[in-house]
This record gives sequence, structure tokens and C-alpha cells, in this order.
Amino acid sequence: MAVVAFIDGLAQPTNPGIGTYAFVIYRDNEKIAEDCGLAGSNVTNNFAEYYALVMALDKLKSIRALRDVIVRSDSKLLVGQMAQGWKVKGGGYIEKFKEAKDLAGEFVSLRFEWIPREQNAEADLLSRIAYNRHSRKER
Repeated sequence: MAVVAFIDGLAQPTNPGIGTYAFVIYRDNEKIAEDCGLAGSNVTNNFAEYYALVMALDKLKSIRALRDVIVRSDSKLLVGQMAQGWKVKGGGYIEKFKEAKDLAGEFVSLRFEWIPREQNAEADLLSRIAYNRHSRKER
């Protein structure tokens, strides 16, 4: 059975802004890992999305889940660039994109799927929790 990672990143209260990330990983419909935290200050939502991907891929590597992995994201840009060869024109997320591409190359089989935000509710909630935690510290 496949391992499925749901990822999300956000930048609040503006874009660029405080970036946070989250991921939730399931194997055989059982949650095996999750994490959320700060992706950076004054970063874009695209940077935060790629940060989430890098963190999820690192976790998948550490638990030796390198085969039959599906990454689901509500970022059309990320999925398009990682799965469909969309052009990367530039922007503050380029280094994270390159890091994600390098990590992805270490997997035996890895797929990317776009999902609507409603189907990414758990990762979305965790990224918002991370933002709320960090924004409270800033006050």
C-alpha cells in the first residue's frame, strides 16, 4: 500500500509574510508522522509550500519510505512543477525547489497529486496552528 503525505505551507498575514509549514503522513490509512513549524519570516506562500515538501521528504527518507509514495498538495504550482515539468521562472522559493527536486530523486517511486484545499484540511490546520504559535511569540 502507498504511503501518502499531505503537505501545506502558508504566508501570513501578508504574502510575503511569516511562513509556516505542515505535513501529515499516512501508511495504510494510519497516521505515522506529522510536523509543523516556522518556514521563515518575510517568505512567500510558494516558499512555505516547498519548505513543507522538503520537510516531508526528509521525514519520509528517515523512516525509509522511499517506494510507492504519493505527495498531495493544494498548491497547483508545486504539483505542476514537481510532476508535470512546469517552468520555474524565478522567485524566492527557487532554492527550496532545487532542494525538493534533489530529494525527490532519491525516491524509488514518488507521485505528486493536486487536491482541493478541503481535502487537505489536516495539513492546512497544522500550518495555521504553527502560524498562531509563532505570531503569539512575536507579540
